[in-house]
Amino acid sequence: MNPIVENYRAVRQRLDAAALEANRDPAEIELLAVSKTFPIEAIQTLYEFGVRAFGESRIPELEAKKMVLPDDITWHFIGQLQANKARKAIKLAGVIHSVDSEALLERLDRIAGEEGKKPRILLEVNVSGEQSKTGFPLSLVENAARRALRCENLDFAGFMTMAPAEAEPIKIAAIFEALSLSRDELERKLECKLPILSMGMSGDFEIAARHGSTLVRVGTQIFGVRPKMVR
Repeated sequence: MNPIVENYRAVRQRLDAAALEANRDPAEIELLAVSKTFPIEAIQTLYEFGVRAFGESRIPELEAKKMVLPDDITWHFIGQLQANKARKAIKLAGVIHSVDSEALLERLDRIAGEEGKKPRILLEVNVSGEQSKTGFPLSLVENAARRALRCENLDFAGFMTMAPAEAEPIKIAAIFEALSLSRDELERKLECKLPILSMGMSGDFEIAARHGSTLVRVGTQIFGVRPKMVR
């Protein structure tokens, strides 16, 4: 079996085991293969295995891959989205994880209407309060969610967050738990369904699975050491 497929299966098994430890149904948690910087051949290998969802963080790379890979792939844009790349993101991605301001939200809504699209979007939340991270602080998430629900051309489906890279597991768990509880409260308060919590990456996806994540973003654990990005 191809090493990439073996890695994917191993990550899926670890993810399932972590979910079961928390008395969760493993089927509730999607494994997103983060293919950024990895070659088309690697994506094709997982596609032939049955994987249909991949994550990219740069618009030019996403565009180049989408042009040559099968049409039934769902592309997730997971990188920081610049306003001048919003239209291309709308055209290329089925899910945009990194909506980090109301200005960007409104821009995406307008462009999606112009393009006749309705992508799924997630609001990025800076739960840890790190200055180096973008996203809404938890204190402003309710206002942002209310605005997102009013967007006619966007399918507001939930939230995304990242834990600090060097944080202790107990702190990572607290960050994921805080966003999960906030989502649950907002569903009750706003009488809506927000099914996606994009939390957890290669280093902490098992913690995320135990604390409410419904989608984990895993790259190096599946594809191996990430190649250097060419700009």
